[in-house]
Amino acid sequence: MTRINRDAVIAIFLLLVCGVFFWASFDIRQPDYGTLKPSTWPRVILVVLALLSLIYLVQSLARGPEPAHEDISDRPHGLHGRLSHWRNVLWCFGLFVLYLSTMPILGMLIGGICFVFLLLCALGGWQPRQLALHAVIAGVAVGGMWSVFTYGLGVILPTGVIFSAF
Repeated sequence: MTRINRDAVIAIFLLLVCGVFFWASFDIRQPDYGTLKPSTWPRVILVVLALLSLIYLVQSLARGPEPAHEDISDRPHGLHGRLSHWRNVLWCFGLFVLYLSTMPILGMLIGGICFVFLLLCALGGWQPRQLALHAVIAGVAVGGMWSVFTYGLGVILPTGVIFSAF
């Protein structure tokens, strides 16, 4: 019998979590007003997450088992080796802390665009063509999300010091 890889185990765990959350969505209180049940959107999101987890499971099972053992000599040694090994993770957390700490000043729109742009540049490169692409992706993704929440759903997002005057 062949062993399954770690990705398959995580995909199975995610499917179980989606199932438990979907089951828990039946306990959401139903108010007497409104036409749309409060449990509708959580269930839609959970179905999408379960579908993505199922795709993840199929791909991980198709890939097959992992190699038996990781060679210890391949691991980075020393502080510099560990920092270079975990560079992308440190960039993500560092930029997210910076984004959260500048939220009162920049607001969600400007801060979010800057966060996504800098994160894309840190992970994807700093060449001029990539900078333009990263700027477009950051502007469209964060601007679109901001527009949906602000105008479509009526959610009041942090404006920051810059936009609070308007």
